[in-house]
Amino acid sequence: MADLADVLRTHLKDPEAGWSMGTFGAIAEFHQDPGETLIVDRPDVLCRATERGGVLIDVARLGDIVPVAWETVSPRAHRWSHAVALCLPESDARRQARAVLSELGRDDAAIRPGDRGAILFDMGLSLPQCDFCIRTDDAALIDTLRRSLGRSLFEPDNAAMAAILKAHPHRVAVTAIGRVEVYQKIGGPDTGGVSPPGPHTHVLAQLLRSGRTHSANTPIPPGLLPLGSLHPGNPVVGPMGEERAFDPHLHERFQALLGRYGNEATVTAKAELIAALARDDRPKDFAGANSRSTRAVMRVALRQQEHLARRNGDDEQLARVLAWRMVHDRAVDVADTDDEAPGH
Repeated sequence: MADLADVLRTHLKDPEAGWSMGTFGAIAEFHQDPGETLIVDRPDVLCRATERGGVLIDVARLGDIVPVAWETVSPRAHRWSHAVALCLPESDARRQARAVLSELGRDDAAIRPGDRGAILFDMGLSLPQCDFCIRTDDAALIDTLRRSLGRSLFEPDNAAMAAILKAHPHRVAVTAIGRVEVYQKIGGPDTGGVSPPGPHTHVLAQLLRSGRTHSANTPIPPGLLPLGSLHPGNPVVGPMGEERAFDPHLHERFQALLGRYGNEATVTAKAELIAALARDDRPKDFAGANSRSTRAVMRVALRQQEHLARRNGDDEQLARVLAWRMVHDRAVDVADTDDEAPGH
């Protein structure tokens, strides 16, 4: 799929874009800063790495990948999230879903050549579409992990998890379409309880217990599993979830992706709402398609139209949009969260 390859290659060069692989409750993210030194830069194999992490998309699977662009509302009333999920048919996406700590051997597929002698261990999180692993050449940590093979990391008396948090090994999320690697410290006691800026991982036991393969807010068609995501720059949210002034260029770029890879029903619903606004229809007369995903995209459209009206200084359009929001998007700001940071 040459078109998708071009999209991925373009965004790999864009420091605004983030990448993630994993599943609901366990995810590895790759981000880079403008001007950050690249250790690996292989556009021919869709691979890039810095001293902090890396991402690789398997070009051999490009013809199988089904891209699904989506937008969804945020708890913050002026924001939204967006991404392009990289999916495979469920039969091609599923992994072994190991439920216990397992040694996989040398990581010969590591992005950086210097990491290929280190040992890869599947953490045993029972993930349907991702092997969530740690990688290390630390002899003491390897010895501790080998003594815990065949056990759950979450057993109360298992010393392996504490050893992992202390040693900060690489984390590697491996899927059927590629991998994301994180070389930075694990967010926890050594990082003040927060994930470091840039590449990082999240393992959230309460979400893993749900058994979901993706968030209910992500409109993945039946029969597909999302293995990773491209997170293009968000026009109102920075890479780590911080506020940013509305960026119309980033908005236009994602609308092009949505038109190309978005669900037809939600794209149509969004277009119908914008057309009704342009006609100055009464908001109460507009029903729209009544599904969770179409309602969400309509709310997103109104938030975007408000930002556009404010930027253009169009008070008449702004008043019209606000009247529509009172009917179709009565959201109220909640406490600040990092829910719009890529991968969340």
